[in-house]
Amino acid sequence: MTAVTDPVTLMKQEVGKAAAALVKSGSIVGLGTGSTTAYAIQFIGERLQSGELKDIKGIPTSFQAEVLAKQYKIPLTTLDAVDHIDIAIDGADEVDPQKNLIKGGGAAHTREKIVDYLANEFIVVVDSGKLVDRLGSVFPVPVEVIPIAVTPVMRAIEKLGGKPQLRMGVKKAGPVITDQGNMVVDAKFDSIDDPASLEKTLNNIPGVVENGIFVNCVDLVLVGEVKDGQPAVRKLD
Repeated sequence: MTAVTDPVTLMKQEVGKAAAALVKSGSIVGLGTGSTTAYAIQFIGERLQSGELKDIKGIPTSFQAEVLAKQYKIPLTTLDAVDHIDIAIDGADEVDPQKNLIKGGGAAHTREKIVDYLANEFIVVVDSGKLVDRLGSVFPVPVEVIPIAVTPVMRAIEKLGGKPQLRMGVKKAGPVITDQGNMVVDAKFDSIDDPASLEKTLNNIPGVVENGIFVNCVDLVLVGEVKDGQPAVRKLD
């Protein structure tokens, strides 16, 4: 194996390692989805194997997270079997100065929201490119919708001033299907002045399961940066 020298990959690894270092023995850990979170899962597994961590149980937020957790020998549990989550580690597509998020680039935001909101401590791992002044600057808001409701939900989003688009699969003919068997409508808004209000409004549209606006739930953001070709991690708490 050749050593990784790509600064962006190294930076993602460093952020993942910093998040994994915050996990304590005896914890129930929410395992998020995405490329940076994947490194956190890897390093949690390595800490377990080395004996530095003991008695960890993971709750995956997606099929991807479940596969990675098994690969790195992290024992898994379910929300039926536990009464709390100590810490959740997850990525984000956008982070604003108030630590509100847009998530769902990987179409796993419904399960992520359930797990991340339950956690006593929610750690977000991102690279500096995900920091925005206002939510919705770059990313649309992913909205998970039951298939029968896609057309009326898209009409309702248009009435709210959004531009909805059904997310289509890559290397798959037809729409993206979530782990719950639903579809994803990406809703682009010119500006999101009140993320908390928009989150509620979208979720009140009949047929919407959940949307990717996360408000007032983040305890710490670990931001990876490349400075002078070297990876660095900065904290926003």
